[in-house]
Amino acid sequence: MAVSQRRGRRIMMTDAERDTYLTEQRTCRVATVSAGGRPHIGALWFAWDGTSLWLYSITRSLRWSQLRQDPRIAVVVDDGVEYGELRGVELSGQAAFVGEAPRTGEDCPELDFPERLFAAKYFGMDVMPHDGRHAWLRLTPEAIASWDFRKLANPA
Repeated sequence: MAVSQRRGRRIMMTDAERDTYLTEQRTCRVATVSAGGRPHIGALWFAWDGTSLWLYSITRSLRWSQLRQDPRIAVVVDDGVEYGELRGVELSGQAAFVGEAPRTGEDCPELDFPERLFAAKYFGMDVMPHDGRHAWLRLTPEAIASWDFRKLANPA
């Protein structure tokens, strides 16, 4: 179970708000770390299934090789322009590699649901297209923090 947020309860998203937000947003920023401790951050598309964040990453990326060495990962999904519009979710934990790498579409029941979510969200399709360059990472968060500064102007 994920660690609950201690600070910022007033602006924290409810579970339902967080799930809706993560379902609607399209891009996240993924942070990994090198063996020498240098951070690396890159943008990815993702799918949220209500429990885990599914990341579809190029297998020849720096992110992929760093996660093979050290599976610790942090992901931020955020938006807003003005201060009172800022909102987002930070998830952190250990990345898990799921399915074959690179993904070519071999049978993997664990990927059935996330691939349907991803294909509908980004391609408007029922079936996931595979390019032989990407593969799946699953983040089941150990810690989640969220914020919605719009709540400061409109207290519930």
